[in-house]
Amino acid sequence: MVKFNRHAPVRIRTAEGAPGFPREPRAELFLLGVSLMVGEDAFYEGAAERDVRFRALVAQVAVADPEWFAGFVQWLRTGAMVRSASVVAALEGARAQVAAGIPGSRSVVDAALQRADEPGEALAYWLGRHGRALPKPVKRGIADAAVRLFHERSLLKYDAEGRPVRFGDVIDLTHPAARDERQGDLFKHALDRRHKRDNPVPSSLTVLTARAALMALPVDQRRAVTDPEVLGAAGMTWEALAGWRQTTMDAAAWESIIPGMGYLALLRNLRNFDQAGVSDVVAETVAARLADPGEVARSRALPMRFLSAYNAAPSLRWAYPLEKALQQALANVPALDARTLILIDTSGSMNSGFSRDGTLRCWDAATVFGLALAARARDATVVSFSDGTKVFPARAGESVLAAVRRFKADGYFFGSGTNTERAVREHYAGHDRVVILTDEQAHWHGAGDVTAAVPAHVPVYTWNLAGYRAGHAPVAGARFTFGGLSDAAFRMIPLIEEGSRERWPF
Repeated sequence: MVKFNRHAPVRIRTAEGAPGFPREPRAELFLLGVSLMVGEDAFYEGAAERDVRFRALVAQVAVADPEWFAGFVQWLRTGAMVRSASVVAALEGARAQVAAGIPGSRSVVDAALQRADEPGEALAYWLGRHGRALPKPVKRGIADAAVRLFHERSLLKYDAEGRPVRFGDVIDLTHPAARDERQGDLFKHALDRRHKRDNPVPSSLTVLTARAALMALPVDQRRAVTDPEVLGAAGMTWEALAGWRQTTMDAAAWESIIPGMGYLALLRNLRNFDQAGVSDVVAETVAARLADPGEVARSRALPMRFLSAYNAAPSLRWAYPLEKALQQALANVPALDARTLILIDTSGSMNSGFSRDGTLRCWDAATVFGLALAARARDATVVSFSDGTKVFPARAGESVLAAVRRFKADGYFFGSGTNTERAVREHYAGHDRVVILTDEQAHWHGAGDVTAAVPAHVPVYTWNLAGYRAGHAPVAGARFTFGGLSDAAFRMIPLIEEGSRERWPF
């Protein structure tokens, strides 16, 4: 996962003035990619600066190591579940590879587009940044994705009038070849919608026909439509149902649409179910889906999703299924033997946003992962650190979500500076490994390496949640830096300790 820098480390500075250590381009791109929210500021680095750095790294690595780059983009989208950064990487990488005469970027662009609105988003990005001239690999890669992703339900969900690039625009500009006659009818209808042609919906498009019938109902008759099969046949999502009813979603409305809701939609709406008064019988079906291992695995939901839902839902009826779901989502967290020191950075900069909606902070994400890792370790010491430090005591049988709540309630979020060196020095006591969850922006406290108190042969794993350029320790020997907090990343601890030192997760 980490490519080690075998040369003498170049000294730079972290944002807080401590000695920093640069990473080789692939490692820096990996770290920035998994932690980047395109167009959003980080605590120490503006959005424009981060985006420029990301594009420059993409162009460099895509040309220098095309095979690695192709694997990285696909993993970033489907493994780490990072949408915007993977789309930007695919497009900017394709541009650089076309200029350098390197083939293969068509499949990279296709692989980065995994949701039906993303071909349009990719085109919107390209048109806004590079104009209407589409290189063939970009054009064909987007067309391939359109054939794979465009169908009746995705048209209803994502082809909204307010979008700058509609399904019809994608078809006009990339000319995808429909896979069958029915998709050909869909493409023609998408073009009619885009260009406001008053043509009837083709009879082969049964979902669109059913939706049109529902839309023709007078508003005062719509509340009476509560048959899940009728709504499902018309491709109704909960968002579409709320708009179509033109009134508050009451318990009957939620109960009619819940059977067709996706897993992540259920997670986002637990509070709404409670406020509407959804019955206990229906709530039990929701709880069963939340806790179902197969549903959790298919959703690819990260632990932070469950923490966010747990924090938002007022009813205790969701607590146990969410805890079970979180445990299922953490199946890839390794069961660590021996003794592990886990240091959770709760400095001021870690109070910056981690989720796009702002409901989770970086220190929330660090805490849920740190405590989950501790729960899976044979002998773990958990420490919250900022300028000062505080050991978080374990409680036998306590769930991860309950531990997260206790961490917050008992004052373990400090919000001051980042004295990583002190935390390591004060709490390392012969542990067999050290895990640090941080943004790496350590203060300068006279130490050239914040991990100096740990013997050189003992592995120190740093998870960086922000993707800043300068690391707090050199990446060499038994010092490893990872980006982001996907479950897949935790697999690297046993891989490294088994000797697979230069493995990437793709």
